[in-house]
Amino acid sequence: MLNRVDLTVIGAGIIGLATAHRYLAAHPGKSVLVVEKESGLARHQTGRNSGVLHSGIYYLPGSMKAQMAVSGRSAMVDFCKENGVPHEVCGKVIVATRRDELDRLHSLQVRAGENGLEAELIDRKRLAEIEPHCAGIEAVYVPSTGIVSYDAVCDALRDRIELAGGSVRYDTSVLGIEESEEGARISTSTCEIKASLVVNCAGLRCDQVAQMVSASEGNRIVPFRGEYFEIVPERSHLVKGLIYPVPDPSFPFLGVHLTRMIDGSVHAGPNAVLALAREGYRWRDISAVQVLEHLTNRGLWKLARKYWRTGAEEVWRSMNKRAFVRALQRLVPEIRAEDLEASPAGVRAQAMDADGQLLDDFAITQARNSLHVLNAPSPAATASLEIADQIVRMIDAH
Repeated sequence: MLNRVDLTVIGAGIIGLATAHRYLAAHPGKSVLVVEKESGLARHQTGRNSGVLHSGIYYLPGSMKAQMAVSGRSAMVDFCKENGVPHEVCGKVIVATRRDELDRLHSLQVRAGENGLEAELIDRKRLAEIEPHCAGIEAVYVPSTGIVSYDAVCDALRDRIELAGGSVRYDTSVLGIEESEEGARISTSTCEIKASLVVNCAGLRCDQVAQMVSASEGNRIVPFRGEYFEIVPERSHLVKGLIYPVPDPSFPFLGVHLTRMIDGSVHAGPNAVLALAREGYRWRDISAVQVLEHLTNRGLWKLARKYWRTGAEEVWRSMNKRAFVRALQRLVPEIRAEDLEASPAGVRAQAMDADGQLLDDFAITQARNSLHVLNAPSPAATASLEIADQIVRMIDAH
């Protein structure tokens, strides 16, 4: 069966759904089909993250991440209000527990100002008022950070898409794409689709989809698993909101932190370990194809040499619960190993170039009749509506 549509979006995570929604809002009456290989929405990155509405404090001023996190957070809060999606703007603290972290902490406050954010440098006494059980010598308080259920956001986006005449097709894997002057023909596991334009929001498999039309630009997705624990309910009072460490600037992740979720539970994590499958949520999830890809990826070997010590520490925390607990105790000393229960892991799709450099910003590229979101790690969920607006602008300029 051949389906003819104006726009096909590949991937029903938050970026794909936001793109379909914003396109239909800008182009009423157009036909849009979202195809998703899983049996439901948001089964991977979107549905397995910490549910934070990021402020934009960490990102290089002028970068897409900085600009889109700031404006995207505001747009997401408005969307949640309009659609009855549970959310809360609760603020967070970024905590220095050692004196050698103070310069980096102060630099973060400066960066907040450069990105147009309110951020307050607070002392131990003020920190104790916000987070009574948190240990720190100084902290930066960011009041605009929030929490949300991104699953609920995706449900609301799907509803808006369907109300506007679009549709989502599940259990549909993309097998190939052929571009021509008239558009693109997409072969899938359930149907053939003829579309004027294709937008690739395939997340963990975005590079594989892009390679179908030679649009990956030499970038590869490297999957990093982030493992979480949940604090047992009777000890969840130890965390009132969001508690983050001062990030290590030499490592591209934020470090193990504590997050009170929108349902009231408290999650601890994530760490960051190389996954052995694109959807490698456990150590035993191993794909021979992915392992071979890792072994033959020269860029990954360069990355491993650069970060071998930090990588070894991350693996040790993954294998040893007490090491994970010690990282948390730097922030909240009262946390004990018995306070933690295993929680579902997530996998982050991080793009890497051929030289082993991790792409630090969002990346969206264009082929003949297709657009490809090639790098959209955190804060992409926060920024999803802004990313979608950028994609629609690129479509309109096509």
